[in-house]
This record gives sequence, structure tokens and C-alpha cells, in this order.
Amino acid sequence: MARDYLQLALGNFNQGKSQWYGWRKKDDNGNTIPNNQRMKYEHLILNDDTATMPSEAEVNAKIQELKDAETTSANKKASGKQKLKDLGLDDDEIKALTGA
Repeated sequence: MARDYLQLALGNFNQGKSQWYGWRKKDDNGNTIPNNQRMKYEHLILNDDTATMPSEAEVNAKIQELKDAETTSANKKASGKQKLKDLGLDDDEIKALTGA
């Protein structure tokens, strides 16, 4: 299942405010926006008057930060497994130690 980085990123803004954002259902011409096309920054709306709208650049930076952290974590996991192999452990022993 693909990660929804946009919503993960949005969750980092306006912390403490649940459901501070939503998605427009109609475009500027009154046409219905199909559900599979609504969840884009351009259709983002505020549901909470006390929340502040992050800029698209801020959201994109947060998305990149989340992706970078995920990549770093995966790289560290692979590196750790390789170090254990270099110490002479086999795949079954590594799995027993790490659960992965």
C-alpha cells in the first residue's frame, strides 16, 4: 500500500487541532472534483478558523523530510544486517535477533 505522504505531512502542522483541514468537493467553476483527484494541495481547505494554512513549499519540504527519514531508516536497517553478516551470522540468526 502506498504511503499518503501529503496527509502524513499535513498531520505535522497545526498540531493539537484534530481535523483542521479537509478537501474541496467542487472546483472554482462548481464542477464536482472526483474523489480520486481531490486529495491534492490545490484542493486543501481549512476546517478550523484557528488553524493556519501551511504553504505548498512548507508541505513539500515536510514530505521530503518524511521520505528522507524513511530512506535513512531503511538504509540503516540494511547496513546493520550487513554488519551482522560480516560478523558471521546467517540470515536465520539475524532474523531471530531483529525479527526481520
